[in-house]
Parts: sequence; structure tokens; C-alpha cells
Amino acid sequence: MSLPPARRPSVLHRTGAFCARHPVWVITAWLLVLAASIAGRHAVGAAYGDEVRLPGSQVSVGADLLERSDPAAGAPGGKVVFHVGSGKVSDHGAGLDATLDRLKDLPRVTTVAAPVTSADGATAYTVVSFDQKLKSLGHAYTERLDEATAPARDAGIGVGYGGDLHDIVRAPADDTASEAIGVSAALFVLLLAFGSVAAALMPLLTALISVGVGLGVVGIVAGTLTFATSAPTLATMIGLGVGIDYALFLITRFRQHLIDGHDPETAVARTTAVSGKAVLVAAVTVAVAMLSLYACGLTMIGRLGLAATVAVVVTALAALTLVPAAMGLVGRRIDVLRVRRRPVAESAGDDDGWHRYARRVARHPWRFFTAGCALVALCAIPLFSMRLGHIDDGAGPAGSTTRNAYDWIADADGPGFGPGVNGPFTVVVDLADATASADQVAGRLTDGLTKTDGVARITPPRPSQDGKILVTTVVPVTGPQSADTDALFATLTDTALPDTLEGTGATARLTGSTAGQLEFRDTVTERLPVIIGIVLVAAFLLLTLVFRSLVIPLKAVVLNLLTTGASYGVLVAVFQWGWGDDLLGMSEPVPIESYVPMMMFAIVFGLSMDYEIFLLSRIAEEWHATHDNERAVGTGLSLTGRVITCAALIMTAVFLSFTGSPAVVVKMLALGLAVSVVLDATVVRLVLVPSLMFLMGRANWWLPGWLDRRLPHTTV
Repeated sequence: MSLPPARRPSVLHRTGAFCARHPVWVITAWLLVLAASIAGRHAVGAAYGDEVRLPGSQVSVGADLLERSDPAAGAPGGKVVFHVGSGKVSDHGAGLDATLDRLKDLPRVTTVAAPVTSADGATAYTVVSFDQKLKSLGHAYTERLDEATAPARDAGIGVGYGGDLHDIVRAPADDTASEAIGVSAALFVLLLAFGSVAAALMPLLTALISVGVGLGVVGIVAGTLTFATSAPTLATMIGLGVGIDYALFLITRFRQHLIDGHDPETAVARTTAVSGKAVLVAAVTVAVAMLSLYACGLTMIGRLGLAATVAVVVTALAALTLVPAAMGLVGRRIDVLRVRRRPVAESAGDDDGWHRYARRVARHPWRFFTAGCALVALCAIPLFSMRLGHIDDGAGPAGSTTRNAYDWIADADGPGFGPGVNGPFTVVVDLADATASADQVAGRLTDGLTKTDGVARITPPRPSQDGKILVTTVVPVTGPQSADTDALFATLTDTALPDTLEGTGATARLTGSTAGQLEFRDTVTERLPVIIGIVLVAAFLLLTLVFRSLVIPLKAVVLNLLTTGASYGVLVAVFQWGWGDDLLGMSEPVPIESYVPMMMFAIVFGLSMDYEIFLLSRIAEEWHATHDNERAVGTGLSLTGRVITCAALIMTAVFLSFTGSPAVVVKMLALGLAVSVVLDATVVRLVLVPSLMFLMGRANWWLPGWLDRRLPHTTV
């Protein structure tokens, strides 16, 4: 009787074995790719910017009308603001005049308007217009501005840069300190987890190499596509977190195989075949969630998702090749330079603390489930008061030139001053189909707008040189971050302007930076359900394929929705309610940046799935071997307890380190992701998942027969 042919090892098994046999080749290849990607990034001249255009929107159409009929009115520009603590700016006239003359001589400057002075004379500003977008001038142009305004400062006048000049004077975010803190914290946790220096350094070094490659690739792509300024930081933050975690899961299982008596090459191959598949599924889940951001139709957000996807894909490739090569190179020397007497890896004792905890949950599943839901619901309460908006210069660091300019204008009295001057609306009236004269339309416009609640003042409507449009500026009573300004935008768009121009045949559109940000916010809000739907469906289908169950994917999707909602709630409490102003170095409460919830949903959902996939894969492994639900849950918790706890600590430390970033949006994303990881690794993993697994029993693994026959067999 002939024996059946031996089953060929899987692709991942063969990949791990190859990398273990040829570690120097693989590591050298990765180092060459790292050098090439960094060189390529510098060679292409990566471009980053936060400009958002919504073709066909009222802001975009209004800007186009303005550019065609009155280019000077729509020219890029900003305010140079002057302030003295006592007396009047005019008392230092020589310094002010010299500064104005120097500003006129700056490259790319087209006009420097006559200064507007406050009622008490202590504050003044001039509007400087340019012949190209300010972002394109680069941060180096700040030195020219400082040289031009030096006479005013020498004369004792404070100088600030307001309006769109922040595109020039804001230094590119330098998150080196945050990265160093995150890496240091991760190293500390790894030393505690593995108990040896070699084992602790391995995931850290492989993650740093993969992050470097990922950033290089993002930079190369940015030579063709313009990414948001926060894209490199986001890619670094996610790449570091998942890169260390993926390596941690692999190395933990590798050490267990060594402890069980396998030779290093076999241990690497078996680790890559089993844990590598879980890493692959986790990475695909995160990538799908990130790429779904393109479905919102907003290029800037989609490209942020693309940058994060690049980081995740590169770190996953490193986990499946570079980490196995490093494990093969180190072999049994992984425990040299121990800081603990006895190395540990996975805990698989049938009566360890995790099994005892599982039995306790099994005895009182409803009690644990109710407590877990109550805690998540409590965290989510602030979510229902979440207000989206744009974070302006008023939330900038105290003492910065942009914050000074904002405050000086907001605090001064007189025409041209007040909070609303920092965020005015430009009204463009199209006269192409008007049945009334331009003067009649202007009169109606002036009368209607001055009577609108929330309007501080308007400028007299003036026709363009070609007579095709009227242009006026509406100054709100409140600043750009205020909810009252949001309400005024809606009032002007929906009722005030249409009612004012009714019967004239003219149509009005709001444009300008503030209007653009608010319209962008409304668009994001409308499209958020689309992103949520796509991510939920994609995750459900993927997990159904992996776990061959309809119940487990449904539970995972619902639990991750709860985690995301709770993370939103904490974010609102910290930023919008101002609970974390002192802790995070914020000067005042701010609304939640409009695109943060969409970004957070995709990222949180993807990352939260990682831990559930690693936990559920071990539970599923034991279930298919024993069909004992209680034992499967206990074993899953036991085998993943140490590694998931360490992974969560590392990822939390990495994310929290980025809350020190000067960019408020980065602070929001970092804190939100850290909270989600904590909730997922504690409440979800330790309370909700096991209690639900016990409540559902054998139904956890239910899959209709007809579907089971049609699904391809691929499990973790």
C-alpha cells in the first residue's frame, strides 16, 4: 500500500525557512532598499500641502468666478500685524514705514495695503498680496519676512503674521522627540516582556528599518501626488506601532518553539507559517480600512489613508521576511544578555491565571458583559455633543507669531478688528443672469446682510472691472472656531443670501478660507456613513473567510464599533470640553478637526481588529482541536495574554508620545488611537470577547453549510 504524497509546506512556511537559511542576504537586501528609498525621497522633492478643493461646490465656483473677473481680489495673501503694549503704533512711525517699504520689495509680493489701525492705535495691520500660493514659497521665506519686518521690531513694535501667512511661517512639524520617546518606551516594555537585550532589540530595529522604507516610499510617491502635511507623521506613528507589534507576535512564538525543542530554522519556518498568516490577515484588514478612505471622494483624506497603507504594507512585508531573517541569524542566541533568569514566551499551562480567569467569566458571563458595555458606554457619552470644525491660529502655541497676530486682531476694537476678522466670508455675486442692475443688487445685498444675526459688519459691495460680479466681505461677530460662526455660514448659504437676492436673477456664493473649511466639514460629515459602511462590510467578509463563521465576524465588527465610539467620546472630552488643555499644552478647548473622525474610524477599526485576530486565531486553533468552548477561550487568553498586553503597552506608548506634536490634528489622532488601543486590549479583549464567546457557546462557529462549501479554505 503506497503512502499518500507529503503535503507541500505553505508559501509562508517556505518563505520563513528561506529567510532563516539566508539571513545575511535578506537583511542586506532590506538595508539596500532602505538606502534607495531614502535617496529617492530626497531626489524627487516630496510635496506636502493641506489645500482642499471641492469641484462644483459653492466655495470652488465662487473662487473661480473671483479669479476670472477680479484676480487681484482673489490673490493669495495674509496680514502682517503690528502691536505695542502701551501708546500707539504711530508713535514708532519710522520703524513702521521702513517695514512697509521693505515688504513691498519682497520677491513675489504684488501689493502692500495701507495699514488699518485699531480705535486705540495700539494695533495695526497691512494686507500683503502675492502672485503665487503662499505654500509654494516654502518655510525658508520666513527669513525674508523677518528681515523685512526687522525695523518695526527694532523700534519696539511687536510683529505677528496672520491670515494665510501661516502657510509660510509655520515650521514643518518635527516629531523627532516624539519618535525618540516612543522608541525608548517600546524598548523598556520589550525588555520586560522578553527578558533579554537581543530579543528586545530585534523588533525595534526591524520596525525602524521598515518605517524608514515606508517613509521613503511615501516621499517618492509625494513627488507625484501631494500628500497632507500630517501624512509622514501618520505613517511613522502607525508604522512604528504595528511594526513593533507584528515582530513581537512572531518573536514570542519563535521563542516558544525554541523552548519546545525545535531547531532555529524549523522554529522560524513554523512561526512564519502560523503567526505570519495572522500578521498577513491583520495587515490586510488595516490596509482595507485605510484605502476605504478614498471612497469619501476627498483626495486629501484618501491620500492620508494611502500613506498609512504604505507604512502598514511595508511593515507587514518586513514582518514576513526581515524578522524571520533576524530570528534565523540570532537563533538560540536570542536570550543572550538576559535581564531575567528564566526566559518566557507563551504561557500554555492549563491552570494558569488566564485559564482561571476564563473559568470565572464562564460562570458569570452576563455580569462581565454588562460591566464591559457599561464602561464603554460611559466613555462614549461625550460623543453625542461632538462638534466638528476647523482648528485655526487661535489654538496655536502661545507666543508664536501666528497666535500673536490672531489675538491682537481679535482683542482690538474698531473697523477691521474683532474675532470675526480672523475668519471672514467673501461673498461673490454672479450677475450673468441678473434682471436687476448692479446697484440694485448691491443695495439689496447690503440691506439683507447687515440685518442678518451674527454679522458684525460688511464691506460695501463693489463690482469687478469687467462688471460680471459683485464682491463683498462679511465679518462674523465670532471667531472661525465658534459654533456661532458655523451657524452663520449655514444661515447665509441656506436663507440669507437666497432670500436677499430673490427676484434679481443674481446668485451669490460664499468663498474664502473659512467658508472652504466649513464646506469641507459638511462634506466629510455627509460621507462618513459611506466610509463606515465600506469598512464594516469589508471587515465582515474578510473575517468570515478567515474564521469560517458568521457569528465571530459580526461580534468583532460590533465590538470595534463600540471601541471607536468610546474613543470619540474621550476625544471630545479632552479637546472640545477642554479636559486635557493643561496636559496636552492646549491653550483653549477646540472643536474636533473635521476629518479626524473619518481618519480615526478607519485606523481604529483596522488596528483594533489586529488584537482580535491574534486572540481569536488562537481560540479558533484550540476550538478546532478540542471543540471545548471554555477550554478554547482559556487557552486563547493564556497563549496571547502576555504578548497582547505588551503589544498594547508598546502601541499606546508610541501613540501617546505623539501627543507632544505641535500640530493639534496629530495630537487628536495620537490620543484617540492610544485610547482605542487601551480599550481594545482591556475591556474588549478581557471582558467583552470572552463573555460573548461563553454566552454564544457552539453558535460562535456557526456557518451555513451552503456557504461553507463555497468559501475557499483559508484560516489563521
